Amino acid sequence: MTINKEIQLLDEPELLFGYQQQTAFAKDGLLWFGPLNNENRPTSIRVGFVGTKSGLQLYKKWVNQINLPIAASSDVAHHIPFPGFEALFSAKWPEKPVTSILISNQEITQAIRIKDRHQAIYNSVSIFESEIRRHINEEDDGVDLWFVVIPEEVFKYGRPKSRVPGSIAELSPQLMNARLAKKLSAQPSLFEEDNETAELYRYELNFHNQLKARLLDAKVVIQVVRETTLMPEEFMENGRQTRQLQDKASVAWNLCTTAFFKASGRPWKLANVRPGVCYVGLVFKKDETHIDSQNACCGAQMFLDSGDGVVFRGAVGPWYSSETKQFHLPFEKAKIIAEQIVAAYKRDHGFPPKELFIHGKTRINEGEWEGFKAGVPENTKVISIRIRHEKQFKLYSPTDHPLLRGAYYIDSYRKAYLYTKGFVPRLGTYQGREVPNPLAIEISFGEADIKQVLKDILGLTKVNFNRCDFADGEPVTLRFADQVGEILTATPTAHDLPPLPFKHYI
Repeated sequence: MTINKEIQLLDEPELLFGYQQQTAFAKDGLLWFGPLNNENRPTSIRVGFVGTKSGLQLYKKWVNQINLPIAASSDVAHHIPFPGFEALFSAKWPEKPVTSILISNQEITQAIRIKDRHQAIYNSVSIFESEIRRHINEEDDGVDLWFVVIPEEVFKYGRPKSRVPGSIAELSPQLMNARLAKKLSAQPSLFEEDNETAELYRYELNFHNQLKARLLDAKVVIQVVRETTLMPEEFMENGRQTRQLQDKASVAWNLCTTAFFKASGRPWKLANVRPGVCYVGLVFKKDETHIDSQNACCGAQMFLDSGDGVVFRGAVGPWYSSETKQFHLPFEKAKIIAEQIVAAYKRDHGFPPKELFIHGKTRINEGEWEGFKAGVPENTKVISIRIRHEKQFKLYSPTDHPLLRGAYYIDSYRKAYLYTKGFVPRLGTYQGREVPNPLAIEISFGEADIKQVLKDILGLTKVNFNRCDFADGEPVTLRFADQVGEILTATPTAHDLPPLPFKHYI
């Protein structure tokens, strides 16, 4: 293979929309052609609301707003007016939810202000979780998406390192502490009450992650939204909004695209992709609730050209090395994950993948590589790709704007640098403040055309349905790795989960 050592440019990957039409910018495609026509496409979004009475009023006002056109805040190319939900997605979003679960402000305040942060966040999540579970068990009206609208106080005090001021804290007995709970996870007490109490201190101090993790077994899809996100103009202090957000049109584009995807719609997919290819992002997260500092949870995210994904939860074990600061699986665990991926792909397609690309932030080792190979059929080609942010390699444009997005430099037949961020002619701007840095991409194991690898990764930056933007700086295989890992480890009970669609985690 002859290596061209010049800076080259990849064509911007195109997306596929309704009527089999293609364009590179998601907002253009939705405006001109609408979303993909798939059999699960919703004609109406069935929303279950959970929140306070005032939150419900804010939600209804917001739904009325997104059902009408919303002007853009400026005339720059990436600020595009929002035409209205039904006009964009050919689906209705009724003002009235199919069910409304109202929770009193007093109940939420009493829970989230408990001085012991483990008790506070656990109890706050329990309020919302128990009501959703009760509805699932007792009611028969179908809900596509649970819209959990939280007061600002839950966001403020429902995060790691949050502290409630002593003047408003709700005092409660300190049942235990996280350090003792860690010890009991390794060496259980002779007293069962102590072991049960310790469980509470093994839940992550994050309202959002804990709620999603505790409801994974119920297979519900949740969108957690702050009240201030819906109607920021109603939260004022000294004549100014207490929170500054993107313009209303941009918020509507992002939140409505996410909701449509979570309600089983497919906004778009990559066009012109090779058949029989799937991409897997490895997920690792240290188990902070365990006394063994080497303990970590492993998982994998499988993505197809459509952007649809499945998350597999692997075993918890001593996968982390404090010496190398890297995560690695033993042969058998890597083999099991590969087998799960192939089985899931086969269920959807009727045959195993022709090519399986494994993306990770660090190089896999020999044991992992042999395990992945052993877990796939003989005719499935496995390629391991390391992707990391490169800060030392810099390229500067001779023009007034930064290097174009899609620029790349091939260093060898196994290593290259790709600019997933950069100047975008369609937008007339670079959406960043500093000189863009490339991704360093390396084929660690297996054989592949390095240029094709770059094309694939550039395409995978365009299937993030958590927002409606031109592209991300990372491929979707790695974009949500940390978030998925946090949810997988947010509770001590999420051990034997089946593979679940990606929409349950974002």
